[in-house]
Amino acid sequence: MQTGTKISLLGHGALVTWALFGGAFQSEPLPFTVQDVSVISAEEFAQLSAQVAAPEVAPEPAVLRDPAETPVETPELAPEDAPRPQRPEPAPVAPAPEPEPEVVQPEPEPEPEVPDVAPTPPDLPEPLSETPQLAEPEVGRENDRVAPEPIAPPEPDSQIADVTQEEVTPDAGAEANQPVQDASQQEAASDRIVTEAESESDNPTVLQSTPRPRLRPRNLAAQPDPDPQPEPQPEPQPEPEDTRAADVSSAISDALANLGEVEAPVPSGPPLTEGERNGLRRQIAGCWNLGTVSTEVMRTVVVVGVSLQENGMPESSSIRMLSFDGGSQASANTAFAAARRAILRCSRSGGRVGYDLPTEKYQQWKEVEITFNPAKMRLR
Repeated sequence: MQTGTKISLLGHGALVTWALFGGAFQSEPLPFTVQDVSVISAEEFAQLSAQVAAPEVAPEPAVLRDPAETPVETPELAPEDAPRPQRPEPAPVAPAPEPEPEVVQPEPEPEPEVPDVAPTPPDLPEPLSETPQLAEPEVGRENDRVAPEPIAPPEPDSQIADVTQEEVTPDAGAEANQPVQDASQQEAASDRIVTEAESESDNPTVLQSTPRPRLRPRNLAAQPDPDPQPEPQPEPQPEPEDTRAADVSSAISDALANLGEVEAPVPSGPPLTEGERNGLRRQIAGCWNLGTVSTEVMRTVVVVGVSLQENGMPESSSIRMLSFDGGSQASANTAFAAARRAILRCSRSGGRVGYDLPTEKYQQWKEVEITFNPAKMRLR
C-alpha cells in the first residue's frame, strides 16, 4: 500500500473513534475562588497608605538601687575606742492600785400599798333659795330736821355739830402741842316730811325677792386681821406762788394739749392704683445698686421717707430714714446712703424731670414711704 493511503486511513479511523468515545473522557471544570472587593478613590487610598507618626515613648527610668545593697563604709574602730552598749535602766514599776471595795446598793424598800380611797368631796355651800321673801318697807321717822340726804340719829354720848368729824388723839411720837379733837356727829334728819298719819298707818307689804346670803366654807382658814394703817401726817402747805406765772404755765399746757389733739389732715383725692405704685417702684429700683457691700448690709432693711413736689421731684432735705431692721446702725447708714442716691438719681433719668405720677392725685403721693429690701422693695 502506498504511504498516503495508510496515513489517510489512520486519520479517518482516529476521527471516527474520537467522535464515538470522545465524550466519555471529558473532565469537569475546576471551581474558581472569587473574593469580594470594594473600590476606593485615590484620596482614600492615600490616606490609608500614609504613615502614622509613632507616639513618643518616654525613656525608661534608671534602675534604682536599694540603699540596703549599697555598701556602707564603716571605719574600723579600735577595741578601746569602740563604744560600749548602754543597758537601758529598768523603768520603775508603779504599785498596783488597791481594788476598790464593791459598793452594794441597798434594795429599795417596797412601798406600802395605799388603799384606794375616794377623795372626800369639799363642803359645798347650800343652794340659794329662790323663794321670794317679804320685806317690810322702812317707815319714815319723825325728825324735826329735813336734809337732802337722810342722817341716822347720833349716839347718845356724841356731840352734835354741823359737820361729822372723827376723834383725833395725839400720837406717841407727835408734837406735844397737837390739839385734841373730840368726835362729833350731825343731828338726825330725814329727806322727806313724815306726818303722824303716815307713821301710824299700816303700809301694805311690798313683794321683794331677796337671795339668802352665801354660807362661809367650813374649811376656810381664819385670815389674820390687816394691820391698822397709820394716820396720814398733815402735809405742809406750800407757799403761794405768783398767780400770773401760774396762769401763763396753765395756758401753755392747755395749748400744747390742744395741739396734740389736732388730727393730721387726711389726703384728698382718689388713692394710687397698684399699677401706679409699681411704676414708681420700678423707676426707683432702676437706680438702686448697693454695689460691693458686706453680708450684714445685704440683710439690712431700711424704710425711707421722702416728700415730693408737684412736678415729681423729691426734696433732698426731706429724705430721711424712718426705721431699719436686720443689721447694725453702721449697716443701716450704708443702706440708707444707697437708697438716697437712688431716689435723687432716678428723678432725672430717661430725659425726664421728676417721677411720672398723676398730678390730680398729688395729695396721695406728696409723702411717700419706701421700704428698701435687698430681697424685694415695697412702696407705701
